[in-house]
Amino acid sequence: MAVVSKKIPAPDKVKIRTALLSVSDKTGIIELATTLASMGVKLLSTGGTAKAIADAGLPVTDVSDVTKFPEIMDGRVKTLHPNVHGGLLAIRDDADHVAAMEKHGIEGIDLSVINLYPFEEVRAKGGDYPTTVENIDIGGPAMIRASAKNHAYVTVITDPSDYGALLDALKADDGQTTYALRQKFAAKAYARTAAYDAMISNWFADALEIEAPDYRAIGGVLKEKMRYGENPHQSAGFYLTGEKRPGVATATLLQGKQLSYNNINDTDAAFELVGEFPASNGPACAIIKHANPCGVATGETMLEAYKKALACDSVSAFGGVIALNLTLDAQTAEEIVKLFTEVIIAPDVTEEAKAIVARKPNLRLLSAGGLPDPRSRGLAAKTVSGGLLVQSRDNGMVEDLDLKVVTKRAPTAQELEDMKFAFKVAKHVKSNAVIYAKDGQTAGIGAGQMSRVDSARIAALKAEDAAKALGLAEPLTKGSAVASEAFYPFADGLLAAIAAGATAVIQPGGSMRDQEVIDAANEHNVAMVFTGMRHFRH
Repeated sequence: MAVVSKKIPAPDKVKIRTALLSVSDKTGIIELATTLASMGVKLLSTGGTAKAIADAGLPVTDVSDVTKFPEIMDGRVKTLHPNVHGGLLAIRDDADHVAAMEKHGIEGIDLSVINLYPFEEVRAKGGDYPTTVENIDIGGPAMIRASAKNHAYVTVITDPSDYGALLDALKADDGQTTYALRQKFAAKAYARTAAYDAMISNWFADALEIEAPDYRAIGGVLKEKMRYGENPHQSAGFYLTGEKRPGVATATLLQGKQLSYNNINDTDAAFELVGEFPASNGPACAIIKHANPCGVATGETMLEAYKKALACDSVSAFGGVIALNLTLDAQTAEEIVKLFTEVIIAPDVTEEAKAIVARKPNLRLLSAGGLPDPRSRGLAAKTVSGGLLVQSRDNGMVEDLDLKVVTKRAPTAQELEDMKFAFKVAKHVKSNAVIYAKDGQTAGIGAGQMSRVDSARIAALKAEDAAKALGLAEPLTKGSAVASEAFYPFADGLLAAIAAGATAVIQPGGSMRDQEVIDAANEHNVAMVFTGMRHFRH
């Protein structure tokens, strides 16, 4: 049966007389306890927190003295007791509640300062199943939720960063908190436990390989509030899920302005793309504009890779994001700063390169500490009206596929390399996607068109523009390999690529008209392979 509220009005101000401190992260807890004690607040605590407070020479009452029951089962059971939860949940202006407190010897708790077992950290470090389960907090969330529910009388703190605001309020108002402040902290408390439970439930789904759990929650911790979202009239925030994947969320900002919403989106796209090229295979560079690559290349040096990537579409690269798969060195940095660039991200940066980039103080420079593993599992989510679409990360790799030659002519060794290169890039281009590649660089990229034919034509036009800018006799699409991230529904898209000069084609296959497309390739002596895997990106 649902409990009906008695509609007792919440007091505006509540004096803090008794505080319960129980924290895993002890940052700032001694300073907080010291100030509370100096204000005459009685301190209750548990386990390691109680010991730390006592070792600091502060008076503290162990919760076991309140419950009259010792901690048992390795500390699993210590605060789940009426003397604790009654003290947190009692409505102080309700005569029945007050009578129950007096009858059972329950003391009111006015402030609870609680943070949780480090489940996220244990998971991120790859803890085994039993260790990870043992770091699922039970008593902490129960006390947080109880305190937050009764925020009319109880102030709940779940984040050490809020200790200062709490103390400022207490010092300014004779040890009291306002209802508005208690509401604010209660809202944050429920968000904290929600994010915590979301991470736990997603870990279970992953560990047990449950592809579509009946309930799915996505939780995160605010890293920074953004000035605005995709557009100035949209609000936005950047939240961390706790996944320790090298990238924009975990990178160190070495210099430059705050990353914008669009910067973060583009930087993630760029670094995920360049992660397709292992550092062990040599330098690679990806240049991204509006979440689509405008140039990708490999090279003998990082400078060569950058120049080849830029050559694909130097016009679109203006104001873009540059991602490298190896350390940013001085030579490459010197070349990059010649172009207006929003963000550079690399696994590492030399001191010489840092000094060069520093000449452009607004240019954001990120050191990621590593590359994302394109084969690792993960989740991708997007909102729709009234719902949330969640899928596994696209971790398909062309190297892992059984490529099937479907034409009379098999590709040459160089064509096969260019095919694989183009298909890797296609995975990161908005659909419909058509990519021409030659000698380890993109020759033309057609992205996000409603027609695959249009994507092929746009990519070819960009290649022609690039050839003119570079003073080449012909565009790099001549003799190139072309990749389509999904099958050709008709032969027209293939014919547009052949007209641009492509001599080899890689595509998933699977169309009702596959034979028509194969026949067109044979007629033009073009080699074609099927991957059996598509890479739609919407």
